[in-house]
Amino acid sequence: MMSLRKKIGLQLKIVSAKEAVEVVKSNDRVFFQGASMTPNLLIDSLCDRYLELNNVEIIEIHTIGEAKYTHLPYSKAFRLMSCFVGANVRAGVDTKAGDYIPVFLSEIHWLFRKRILPLDVAFIQVSPPDKHGYCSLGVSVDITLPAIQTATTVVALINPRVPRTHGDGIIHISHIDFAVLVDKPIHQTPVGLPSDIEETIGKNVAELVEDGATLQMGIGNIPNAVLNNLTNHKRLGIHTEMFSDGILPLVEKGVITGEEKEIKTGKIVTCFAMGTQKLYDFIDDNPLVHFKEAGYTNDTAIIRKNPRVTAINSAIEIDITGQVCADSIGPYQFSGVGGQMDFIRGASLSEKGKPIIAMQSATKNGISKITPFLRQGASVTTTRAHVHYVATEYGVVNLFGKSLEDRAKALISIAHPDHRESLEKEAHERFHLT
Repeated sequence: MMSLRKKIGLQLKIVSAKEAVEVVKSNDRVFFQGASMTPNLLIDSLCDRYLELNNVEIIEIHTIGEAKYTHLPYSKAFRLMSCFVGANVRAGVDTKAGDYIPVFLSEIHWLFRKRILPLDVAFIQVSPPDKHGYCSLGVSVDITLPAIQTATTVVALINPRVPRTHGDGIIHISHIDFAVLVDKPIHQTPVGLPSDIEETIGKNVAELVEDGATLQMGIGNIPNAVLNNLTNHKRLGIHTEMFSDGILPLVEKGVITGEEKEIKTGKIVTCFAMGTQKLYDFIDDNPLVHFKEAGYTNDTAIIRKNPRVTAINSAIEIDITGQVCADSIGPYQFSGVGGQMDFIRGASLSEKGKPIIAMQSATKNGISKITPFLRQGASVTTTRAHVHYVATEYGVVNLFGKSLEDRAKALISIAHPDHRESLEKEAHERFHLT
C-alpha cells in the first residue's frame, strides 16, 4: 500500500474514506457503482454520517453488500431511487425509504446525460493508474461510465485487486477528485449447480442455438445449464449485458470464437461481469473481452446487426397470451426491467435471431408459472407482441404469429402436468376453445 501511495500520491488527492465522503451534502444525488465493483467502504462511511445529512438521494442499479442506507436509522438521511432492484435493497424499495425507476438498461445513461437525474457525486472503485494515468472501471462499466462523465465530483477507491479491462471503461486520474486506497478482493459470485429440471431446460434451449449464433444470457442456473449443453457447437459469439464463469469452458474449448459476429468480430462484448476469481483472472488485461457501457451493449440497433442473436432470459410468470412478468411478484418489486426487452427485441430483429424466455414450469411451492392472468399488480416486462420462444422443462413453443387461442394451447402444452387441466378450463372460458 505504501508503494502505491508513493506512486500516485503526487498525482491524486489521497484521503481517508471518512474524509472522502465529506464531499456529500444534504439534498445531493449520489451514484454508487454496482455489482462486483460496489465501493462498500465509501458507502459504509457515508452511512456513518446519517445524523448530519438529510434527503440524500442514492442512484444505483445493483449493488452488493449490506446497503445500510435502506435500513433504520440510516434511511432517515437517505432515499434510494434504484433503476434495478437487487436482493439487498428489495425490502427498502418497498418502504418510504426507497423507490424504483422503471427504465430499460439501454436508456439509463440518458437520465444522466440529459440531466433528467443530474449527479452531484459518484462513488466508484477502480484499478491503480497505468503509466499514462488511466484507471480501469474493472468489471462494471454499464452505467458507471456515463455517471462519472456527468457527475460533479468523483470519489474513487483505488484497488490493485480490480481487473484491468479492455474497452471503454477507463477514467484518467485528473477526473478523480478524491481517492481512497484499499487492497481488498472485489465481490465474487459463486457458480451454482443446475438442478435436474434446470438441466432439462438447458438442453431444450441449447437445441435452439445454431452454430455461429451470437449469445446473450445472464447469470444463474438456467443460463449455466444452457452453456453446459453447447460444448459441441461451433463459432459461437458473445454480445451480452453481462456474463459469468459459465462461458469459460466454451472459450477454452474453442466453441466461443466470435468469428461470425458483425459487431466487434472475435470479441466478447459486455458491460459488466460477475463471478469467481477465476473469471476475473481471465478478464484481467485480456483483449478478447471488450467492456462497453450499457447504452452500447443494449442498443437494439447494434444488437440486431449480429447474426443469429440468441437471447436467453427468464420470467417470474407468463400468462396464456404470452405476457411476461420478469421484475415483480404482483405489486412487490423483485428486480427490474433491466435489459430483457433490449435483447428480446434485438434478437427478434437479428437475421435468424431467436428471443427466448426460459423458466421452470412451476415454482418450488408447486405454483404454475404459466397462468391464466398475471397476478394483480404484476408488471409486464415483455409484451406478448415481443415474445417468440418460450421454454420449460416440458418443451419449447414459438408464439410468434400465433393467435391468442393458439398461444394458450401452445403454452399449456409446456405447463406442468398438474396444472394443465385448470389452465385448459380457464382458456376454454376465455377463448371458447374447441
